[in-house]
Amino acid sequence: KWRRHRLADAPRLGTGRAPMVYPRLRRVTKTREDIMKAAISFVFAASTLALAMPAHAQLATHKALSYAMVKQIAEGAVEACQAQGYHVSVTVVDRDGNILAQIRGDDAAPHTMENSMRKAYTAMTFRQPSANFAKQLAGPNNAGALQRSTLHGVIGIAGGLPIKVGNETIGGVGISGSPMGHDEGCSQAGIDRVAAQLR
Repeated sequence: KWRRHRLADAPRLGTGRAPMVYPRLRRVTKTREDIMKAAISFVFAASTLALAMPAHAQLATHKALSYAMVKQIAEGAVEACQAQGYHVSVTVVDRDGNILAQIRGDDAAPHTMENSMRKAYTAMTFRQPSANFAKQLAGPNNAGALQRSTLHGVIGIAGGLPIKVGNETIGGVGISGSPMGHDEGCSQAGIDRVAAQLR
C-alpha cells in the first residue's frame, strides 16, 4: 500500500529525499467515484420515469359501420319510404359525421340530399333523434338549442336517428322527402335491417 512520508522521515529511507507522492492516483480514484455516482443517478432517474409512464398505453379501439351495413341501412330506409309512395333521399354518416353513403331516390327533390345529411349529422352528434332537437328548439327554455342550431350541419327537423351499439353512437341516418312525421319511421326501417349486427 502507498503511504505518505513527511520530509523529516527522508533520512530513514536512505534516499536523502522525500518519496514522491502520486496525486494522479487520487484523481483516478475520484473519477471512478464520480462515474459510480453518475451511474446511480441515471438508474434512479430511469426508474422514476418508468413509474411515471402509463402501465398499459395502447391504441384506442371502437366499433364502426361496415360497407355492407351502410348499404343495407341506406337501401332499407329509402325502400321503406318508397313503399309508401314517398320520394326521398337518405344519408348515412359515421361516428365523426363523415358521409358514408347517400342515395337520392327516384323523383326526390334536390334539397332532400342536403336535408337528409343534416338530419343524420344532427342525430349522430347529439346522440339522439333529430326530432328531439327540434322539440328543444320549440321549447320555452331554448337558448342553448338556439346556439347549437347555428353549428354547421345541424338542423332541427325530424327524420334523423343515431345508430348505436348499446350506448355507443357509431353513426347516424337521415331521411328527407316524405310528409311531416314519416321520415323517422323510414330511418328506423333502415337501422332495423342491421339490428342483429348492432347487438
